[in-house]
Amino acid sequence: MISARVRLAGLPGIVQRHFSNTLHSKRYGINQGTLIKSVTPVSGSLISETKTTLASSQCGQRMYSNIDYLKGDPNLECTAGTMNDVKQTIIKKLGIEVGYTPFVSTREHLVKYVPQSVKDLPPRSMQDSFTSAIIPLTTDKILKDKYVGFMGNVRVGRLMEDMDMFAVWVVHKHILVPDLPEGVSLPYTFVTVLVDKIDFTDLMPTHDADIRLSGHVSWVGRTSIEVVVWMEQKLHGKWRKLTRALFLMAARDATNTKAAFINPLVPANEEEKVIFDGGESRKKRRVQLQKEDLLKTEPNDFEQRMVHELFVKSIDTKSKAFNKRILPPGYVWMEDATMANIVFSHPEDRNAHNKVFGGFLMRNALELSWALAYNFAKRRPKLEHISDISFHHPVDVSSMLNMQAHVIFTDLHYMEIVVLADVYDAVTGQQTTTNSFYYTYSVAERLPKIMPKTYHEAMYYLDGRRKFRYAMGIDTPKVAGSTAPASSETVDPTKSKL
Repeated sequence: MISARVRLAGLPGIVQRHFSNTLHSKRYGINQGTLIKSVTPVSGSLISETKTTLASSQCGQRMYSNIDYLKGDPNLECTAGTMNDVKQTIIKKLGIEVGYTPFVSTREHLVKYVPQSVKDLPPRSMQDSFTSAIIPLTTDKILKDKYVGFMGNVRVGRLMEDMDMFAVWVVHKHILVPDLPEGVSLPYTFVTVLVDKIDFTDLMPTHDADIRLSGHVSWVGRTSIEVVVWMEQKLHGKWRKLTRALFLMAARDATNTKAAFINPLVPANEEEKVIFDGGESRKKRRVQLQKEDLLKTEPNDFEQRMVHELFVKSIDTKSKAFNKRILPPGYVWMEDATMANIVFSHPEDRNAHNKVFGGFLMRNALELSWALAYNFAKRRPKLEHISDISFHHPVDVSSMLNMQAHVIFTDLHYMEIVVLADVYDAVTGQQTTTNSFYYTYSVAERLPKIMPKTYHEAMYYLDGRRKFRYAMGIDTPKVAGSTAPASSETVDPTKSKL
């Protein structure tokens, strides 16, 4: 029985694990050799001259290109200071009072400064929003204790919190309101809508080396903005790639009551144009996936046959009855592959607008998913991808969150886990789903298969299969009117020289 209810008290982050030789790299679209770029800094520019060399990854993972973060000073390792500096700067720019109070100061006086049209805002380039910041684990021992896991590694959930906040900082760097009087706070509220895709390298982050976040805006709509964020760690004097993520943010007015226009993004060169076009493709893909959502449309013919085959496989044919369910060898009931947790949020978990910080939700969901993956596989799992994080509703401070994690699909060494976050009303018993998170984990040994018992579990199974295949680069969905696959692998901002 794998089902359990636990209270997490901090779980370890990622453990490096090499796959066995039986892993079929071709089947999962894994390249054994990939191109990486060696960077030559160019004074005064974020664009670097590059030369291409061939390198291979021991575990078949993507080898990300190096990035030139320097703005004229070859000794400068970050442009925004530490992540604590970033947080304080955001608070200052938004005019938020320091210290918690249940009654948030009104920002209605800032509404008149919100731009009424895109034409009122000057265009920006990707270089305008480029920024970087440090998590100083080597010098701040108090900070180090918050990040370290019990095996000496870094809690990846903590890093997800920082990436979410850093994405907001990148948006701040992009926004420029020319008519805003000096001393007046920025008349915007920025909300995380979703995290499109997070990929991890094979490098295990440690607790005793500095970590650097960097990124820039990669696409802009009228009121929405996409940000690419990289994360590296300095090991043996060199910055090594840990992960990258794509955040989709929404711009709201000062009172967070309606959408607000933001500066358009105009590519400054051909490379920026490729990145921008990738953002357009990802937008079209999201629209297409919304149309194909299993809550709106029925499964396709192949998926319906798959569900029927699973049903027949779990029926006792000797009884001649549909209600006699049996579990075939090598399978686990989906209802038994679950784990839940009640999380209380407090003022220290709030963002600048007195709502629960999105990074706090991301951290708790990731750690719960890791616990379930560990319990299901009976060995320490490796986090491969975070394919989709959606923020449906804001969460108030003091909310009681019911987080439920389910293994909804497995294939060979991989498992797909969904975590649903519900705001729970103890008086009425009503639950409202505020967030959904999808994670892909792997272990060295083959995993048991998942068997759904009900129709709604079968829909979870199909949804998990879709998420898994997208995360692994299988059956990349095509967008109508596009000649290239509309995935983040098509025009990947991680290949940028920014």
